[in-house]
Amino acid sequence: MTKKENNSNRLEQQEDSFYKLSIQVSLNGLSFCILDTIGKRLALSHSLRFNQELSPYDLQRELRESLRVNGVLEYRFSEVVAIHRNALFSLVPQALFSRDDLANYLKFNAKILPTDHLDYDSIDGLDAVNVYVPFANVNNYLYDLFGEFEFKHTATVLLETLVKLPANGTGEICYVHLAEGQMDMTVFSGKKMQYFNSFSVGTGEDIMYYLLFAIEQLGLDPATIKLRFLGEIEAGDATYDLAARYIENISIFVPSGEPYATVGSEEDIDFTLINSL
Repeated sequence: MTKKENNSNRLEQQEDSFYKLSIQVSLNGLSFCILDTIGKRLALSHSLRFNQELSPYDLQRELRESLRVNGVLEYRFSEVVAIHRNALFSLVPQALFSRDDLANYLKFNAKILPTDHLDYDSIDGLDAVNVYVPFANVNNYLYDLFGEFEFKHTATVLLETLVKLPANGTGEICYVHLAEGQMDMTVFSGKKMQYFNSFSVGTGEDIMYYLLFAIEQLGLDPATIKLRFLGEIEAGDATYDLAARYIENISIFVPSGEPYATVGSEEDIDFTLINSL
């Protein structure tokens, strides 16, 4: 489910704007980009990796400063999207989902507090619901700043994008998305999602441990499975070369055709951030 926080005082101001803002936040970094919806180009993009994991309140402070110094507040937006990246989530089959049981879905694989705000997204293209803990203070700040906005979890954006890819038509394919110390691993068998999980990682060895363990548990063959990396990795770096020792069919995933012309470095634009626009 894509939620909207509404502030009617801002709606009239948004009607004559053609810029769309996408913001992604985590305790290890943040990024954002502005889409010119008429010119179909990115007017601005920025990413920031923190030196250490921050608290949610320090994250809000960094976001506020980044938006200010990069001139984001000089724009008016027709739409604002906030993407929350963390490991505090759980995928639930649609048939088993109830809005009254959000805490129960999370308690076995995430540490939640009684004061945590829980929310959920229905995932387009999959019969599943993503239950998660958003950064409530960031949502409150964005509401005060922009008025109406949408928010969802990064796993929702990633899965909704990957499930649409034509490459998922035959055989097993594994996508590994690396960003800000987090590894998101998705396995499709044909058009069916077979596996999804997220891990905190710090080294290439961490990545390979989780990757190979999951492949083994799923009964997949490293000689035949297709491995596609996304995010903070390049062909020829240490992690890529380490993976190539164990997986034969490996490459960096490159989407067919860039959706928008860019301003600045394209490397700054995260896969989930650009696909939330």
